[in-house]
Amino acid sequence: MSIGSNKELAENKLILLYIIDKVNIPISNLQITKIILENKFMNYFMLQQLLDELCSNNYLLFENIDNKAFYTITPSGKQTLSYFTNHIPRGIKSLIDNSISNIRNNIRNETFISADYIPGRENEFTVLCQVREDNFTLIDLKVTVGTKNDARRICENWKKYPQEIYSEIIESLLKDRTENNEQK
Repeated sequence: MSIGSNKELAENKLILLYIIDKVNIPISNLQITKIILENKFMNYFMLQQLLDELCSNNYLLFENIDNKAFYTITPSGKQTLSYFTNHIPRGIKSLIDNSISNIRNNIRNETFISADYIPGRENEFTVLCQVREDNFTLIDLKVTVGTKNDARRICENWKKYPQEIYSEIIESLLKDRTENNEQK
């Protein structure tokens, strides 16, 4: 291995540490792979090798949360990153910095927003929707609908607008309905 490739390996490890540190929430292998490959920072095999090395050297922590594997940066990884951040090319750092809030939101939604449906009897589909924040479930909704299209639409809306739908449900449940009942 040449000195140039050692420098490239070190730089790629720092890029991984930088992204995982900036995201500041647990990130799955699929999510980090998507970020790395979309931005062409390195190839898939290099990425997997470096993630494994960073975990082996205790710079990253690999843990299972709800049967999914996630990475977080360790204190040792943060310290190493603080020493060598200037070795990450400025262009790459600014690309990451400029897109980090978007990346973080996508990760939060992928990780903590779920919606799926299960076919039941004829003309019956059970839709399961969930919003979790950290390790706390905010809402776990199960509803049965009559068509596959309705089930798909509910799943799409839940994934696209989870905060709005959650707020509408809570608002509706908290609404004072005593006036309407007294008039009957």
